[in-house]
Amino acid sequence: GLIGLKTAGIIVDSPATLIKLGSLHEPGPLLAAVCFLLIAILSYKRVFGAILISIMGVTLAGWGLGLVKFGGVMSMPPSLAPTWMAMDVAGVFNVSMISVVLAFLFVHMFDTAGTLMGVAQRANLVAPDGRIENLSKALKADSASSVFGAVVGVPPVTSYVESAAGVAAGGRTGLTAVVVGLLFIAAMFFAPLAGMIPAYATAGALIYVAMLMMGSMAHIHWDEATDSIPAIVTVIMMPLTFSVADGIALGFISYVALKAGTGKYKEISASLWVLCAIFIAKFVFL
Repeated sequence: GLIGLKTAGIIVDSPATLIKLGSLHEPGPLLAAVCFLLIAILSYKRVFGAILISIMGVTLAGWGLGLVKFGGVMSMPPSLAPTWMAMDVAGVFNVSMISVVLAFLFVHMFDTAGTLMGVAQRANLVAPDGRIENLSKALKADSASSVFGAVVGVPPVTSYVESAAGVAAGGRTGLTAVVVGLLFIAAMFFAPLAGMIPAYATAGALIYVAMLMMGSMAHIHWDEATDSIPAIVTVIMMPLTFSVADGIALGFISYVALKAGTGKYKEISASLWVLCAIFIAKFVFL
């Protein structure tokens, strides 16, 4: 939600107070607010494709106001030749690379785990015991994509929490992922057209989805401080650190610390002790 507010310009940085309200005299924040309200109203009325309709409507409004420039319809995607297999193999044997690899590992692994949990919760795919069916397959697909992305020289290929927007629109099966993947391939050739969609249009969708995901907080055991406080720490620190992984790490550490401090050692599994130690080492040494 904070990312959406920042992208829309509703929240901006401030040297005095860290963040502050942006200028509401600018069209961007106002159109983002319109997009958010339009999505909420259409979703309440159960209009199919409410998010897409709202994004396209705000994009057209921006175009009518002269804020969106037409950049063409189609173009060939850039060549992968400059980055294809351009790997520094010798760098693997550099000891200093160990910290870099571990940093990427922790960030990617727990960022993905947090994203999958949040999206699965929104899609009602989490079992009563907290397990996600076929989670290992999802992690394998994510890791394989990351390896392939590194080979071709593109940024890390991973799952994004923005996928919750698709879930909110009704996508809950593997067919949704296949269709989205095919559309991404097509989008490479329609990049100029897709690039016309302004940031404030998608920001409204991000804010709406973030508010929907807050509904998962109803499952927190609020009457048990050793459970609720770590959950609150996680929820607060994710946006403030701009990192799902760091939010999860701080949540794990606070959970173990509170359980141990209140004498509830039996509720701390061996894996939690190990993860807590790893997270502390990450913050101290990386």
